Amino acid sequence: MIEQIEKFDNNVLFIEVIDGFTETDEKLCQKLFNKKIKQGFEQINVLVKLDEMKVSNSNIKAFFEDSLWLLRNYKALGQLAIVAHNKVLKALVPIDNIFFARASKGRQERYFDISQLDEAKTFVNPDNKD
Repeated sequence: MIEQIEKFDNNVLFIEVIDGFTETDEKLCQKLFNKKIKQGFEQINVLVKLDEMKVSNSNIKAFFEDSLWLLRNYKALGQLAIVAHNKVLKALVPIDNIFFARASKGRQERYFDISQLDEAKTFVNPDNKD
């Protein structure tokens, strides 16, 4: 299940994946992202909190379709903060940064432990605008 944790009037999207990620969640993520684009923002900064996600309750097809959608809309993605308590994700984020280095000029994906949630919020919303 996807839940929008905080709502911002600027280009920041803050969501949490609770329990699992389904096709319904995929559509909701896309809808929230597109809403920010329709508001006139060229790049959307995203914080995704994953500490309560259970991979076993997630739909792999939805995850891959969402990943493909994100790749097609990559230019609209700004800063990306992944907040979790997961060693695998912590290792994957630097690999993503290397893989997307050319396309990510001025943008960065960073992993934050759940204890660093406030730091992650500042990363995607440096001016603390609501």
